[in-house]
Amino acid sequence: MSVRTLPLLFLNLGGEMLYILDQRLRAQNIPGDKARKVLNDIISTMFNRKFMEELFKPQELYSKKALRTVYDRLAHASIMRLNQASMDKLYDLMTMAFKYQVLLCPRPKDVLLVTFNHLDAIKGFIQDSPAIQHQVEETFRQLTEVYGGLPAGEFQLIRQTLLIFFQDLHIRVSIFLKDKVQNSNGRFVLPVSGPVPWGTEVPGLIRMFNDKGKEVKKVEFKHGGHYVTAPKEGSFELYGDRVLKLGTNMYSMNRPVETHTSGASKSLASRTQESIAPNPLAKEELNFLARLMGGMEIKKPSGPEPGFRLNLFTTDEEEEQAALTRPEELSYEVINIQATQDQQRNEELARIMGEFEVTDQPRQSASKGDDLLAMMDEL
Repeated sequence: MSVRTLPLLFLNLGGEMLYILDQRLRAQNIPGDKARKVLNDIISTMFNRKFMEELFKPQELYSKKALRTVYDRLAHASIMRLNQASMDKLYDLMTMAFKYQVLLCPRPKDVLLVTFNHLDAIKGFIQDSPAIQHQVEETFRQLTEVYGGLPAGEFQLIRQTLLIFFQDLHIRVSIFLKDKVQNSNGRFVLPVSGPVPWGTEVPGLIRMFNDKGKEVKKVEFKHGGHYVTAPKEGSFELYGDRVLKLGTNMYSMNRPVETHTSGASKSLASRTQESIAPNPLAKEELNFLARLMGGMEIKKPSGPEPGFRLNLFTTDEEEEQAALTRPEELSYEVINIQATQDQQRNEELARIMGEFEVTDQPRQSASKGDDLLAMMDEL
């Protein structure tokens, strides 16, 4: 497992989250000033300096539930609110999109180009906010400093760590199914055509050498694909042609996106076991959340501006149905971590986890805008 994987995982998943939210804000005709505020607030929180400092510290990846909690908090960093079913769907789309990108990276190092594609698009969302742009560019410089000189072997380890993280996720996504890059069982289709990785040759030729290193024989073979030489290497500079299209916004065309959890191959029983089984890394996960969320500065909405609810489904009825049919085992609403014995961190953890506690039962309201994620009630 690579200890340099977490920043790439977080930034790419965050980029996909912003793509999806931008598409849904436009689809639901949210006024432009409110939509910009939502994206600006989330991006500002996501690229907060203290938060990034914690993120870039070498550390192991933690469970999907721990990371999911961070994205719950991040998605509610502004006046927008998501119901549980919409938050589930948002996270499903984020994870499957980045899994697809990691699988199709020609070289392990190209996962960095995927990250830069996400950052380039994020800068486009905040063109009217120089201060937030500076935050994003500072993160770009951190990425270049940390990952620019890593050897190919370390990038291979990072890619393997990411694939291990995603290996049990096989959720079907309508865009991928329509484009025939995903099978009905939720597994992705690897292409046998297109450019080969930069610095490699098109397959089809075997060269044989003698003990003196002189080429003595060539043998051609049929590879069954339609490969071409890569035109050029993508740019790893702050501004430049990335060449690679993975990580760009696939929602730029207004297409409805659906997810189908029935395509997941992991059994519900095993998911349940994952939820209730003692976790040997529980204390480390809670420490991870404490550090990460301690650096995440959430600004509570100020002034008279009301919040609004965003729906990741086409209609409210679809969202309600998804909430009813969603298996309980897939819920990430509560993280059961027992760390009461850790006296040294009690005060800090009480402060952070207190923000996720529900002290009163939510009042019934005629407005669905008041229907928030339970863990985010106090934000």
